[in-house]
Amino acid sequence: MLRRDYLMKMIEEMTEMLGKVFMLKQQKKKIEALWTLDELFKRQFRLSSHLLENLPAKDIVRLFQSGGEIEADKLQSLSRLLKEEGDVYESSGESDEAAKRWIKSFHLYLTAALHGADRSLWDLPAAIAELQSLLKSYRLPPDTEWLVLQWEEAEGRYDQAENALYRLLEEGHATKEEAVAFYQRLLALPRDTLAAGGLPVEEVEEGLADVQAKF
Repeated sequence: MLRRDYLMKMIEEMTEMLGKVFMLKQQKKKIEALWTLDELFKRQFRLSSHLLENLPAKDIVRLFQSGGEIEADKLQSLSRLLKEEGDVYESSGESDEAAKRWIKSFHLYLTAALHGADRSLWDLPAAIAELQSLLKSYRLPPDTEWLVLQWEEAEGRYDQAENALYRLLEEGHATKEEAVAFYQRLLALPRDTLAAGGLPVEEVEEGLADVQAKF
């Protein structure tokens, strides 16, 4: 209960400040908007925008580990701010700078989702879907692509999980054994479940045979 109260208080403050960032963004006050976000990073997470920019996503995740467990709800809240920072850069015409923040935010959102984050805090599935759309023309880091595969498989979108697997295979970031294990997991599921996930059992069997033949 205390943890929930703390999170809701944090989100309430963040929401208020994000409203301010939105207004500054509308007024084309990029520097003021970034300062406001940096203040939020420091106040809520004791991290600066500069540090977050330079830390790899996996190292940021380590900062949110306690007792071997990831503080998923705090992590997804940080992800929300990184997404907003990316939006500020995008509104200023700096697409590459925006994408850097969006990719990092995407990685952290996926990590939070796969570690039991409360989906209702920031509408987690919608946040992930939005970032997927924004980043569809970008090549994701292998670690992030693996998270995409895990997320899509967990959500029952097996065709999308397979797409992520093939991107990993084509770039040499997944092994034949990992691909075979993926298809074997799917073959253990009911036919109706696979069909609902966009990957009928015949296509799963075809994918498995294809992997075994090519690799």
